[in-house]
Amino acid sequence: MALSDTIANEIEKRGILAVLEIEDVETAVPAAKALIAGGVTMIELALRTPAAMPSIERIAKEVPEMLIGIGTIIRKDQVAAVMNAGAHFGVAPGFNREIVSEADRLGFSFAPGISTASELEGAVEMGNKILKLYPAELLGGLKYLDGMTGPYSYLGLKFIPLGGITPENLPLYAANRKVCAIGGTWIAKKPFVNSHDWATIEKNAADAVKTWNRIRGN
Repeated sequence: MALSDTIANEIEKRGILAVLEIEDVETAVPAAKALIAGGVTMIELALRTPAAMPSIERIAKEVPEMLIGIGTIIRKDQVAAVMNAGAHFGVAPGFNREIVSEADRLGFSFAPGISTASELEGAVEMGNKILKLYPAELLGGLKYLDGMTGPYSYLGLKFIPLGGITPENLPLYAANRKVCAIGGTWIAKKPFVNSHDWATIEKNAADAVKTWNRIRGN
């Protein structure tokens, strides 16, 4: 289904979505705790490695204050799997009607990815009001977002841009009210996680939250 009102409100309240790619399940909980220490309480854990599924379970159990989003959901069977593992919501890089339908059938909050007006219309037709914009910067960033979504402004859609968000352009995204949250890989880069550099992850998280809150007035 589309994101539930409860999850949508939490996403907008928290604002910063740290993208994680976990290769060693033993790093999952320390990475999540480093993010929490820095003030980032929401993740998108990518389903790209064998460690992803057990990492969801560990974070859900040991870091309950983390809002767990799962990214790269591209198969129907993954919807039930991540839901049962403890994920709160899911996202995908693209718009796949079968996955949206499966999430709806299971009652799992889900935000499909879009990059064109046609995909936006398809997602809206299926009841989605919050959409992932990917890859945001390669598409043209905020200029593209505002131009492409202009004809649909009356619908009150919100977007979670991912792809190319950095500390330098974060303030611009935070200032755009079509953006309800942003996703970034720079906060907890794979090399930081693999080398157990929790201090850098915590600092990056704190800096991102400080910027977001300053601009959004939180």
